[in-house]
Amino acid sequence: MLNAISRDTARISQEFERRSREIPADFYSWSRPANLLQDQTIVRTCIRLLHRAGMYPLDGMRAADIGCGSGGWLLEFLKWGADPGDLAGIDLMPDRLECSRRKLPWADLHVGNAAALPWESNSFDLVSQFVVFTSILDPGLKRAVASEMLRVLKPGGVVLWLDFRVDNPRNAQVKGIKKKEVRELFPDCEVTLEPVLLAPPLTRWLASRAWLVAEVLHALPLLRTHYAGLIRKPA
Repeated sequence: MLNAISRDTARISQEFERRSREIPADFYSWSRPANLLQDQTIVRTCIRLLHRAGMYPLDGMRAADIGCGSGGWLLEFLKWGADPGDLAGIDLMPDRLECSRRKLPWADLHVGNAAALPWESNSFDLVSQFVVFTSILDPGLKRAVASEMLRVLKPGGVVLWLDFRVDNPRNAQVKGIKKKEVRELFPDCEVTLEPVLLAPPLTRWLASRAWLVAEVLHALPLLRTHYAGLIRKPA
């Protein structure tokens, strides 16, 4: 199993290096209407889910982002009320993590594999992952990362989840995560998931031409490609 996990970790690193080389630097910029629309939709959904669960605002809570990248969601947690010193993150790619460190010098940030998190058990009120599991193809690595997320989460704390629920037909390096699999990865937890985000190709085509139409189409669950939700650890 360890060899399979190591191979998949290396494959993920290579895939992110490829994306860094081949994808334009502004591809995910908010200057592109589709990205702005998606970001606003995700933020509204996450805040609503957290508020409903009694977890918003994040005042006094410790939060860790798995696959924190350049720190975008950690900065969002600041806006949601978290204290700068209560933020933590980990990412596989050193250059992305260095970008986070420049933006968040007060946060507890690490380069590493999420299958072995550097924090003590029961450390965080909230642990988040935004489109991380979709890049993991090895079942053993998925289980290891999920187990570590639960380990560092306090009893009664929540995992904030956003990930694809469908495969990407143009990229075999990512795979959607169904509800059944999420529940298997987080046994004994209360799992709440809802479809969110209009399919990216539709969003990219519509947002710059007819923003309102894109908003209306997002109301159709069948056109949504992701799950957003909360996974609560037993108290």
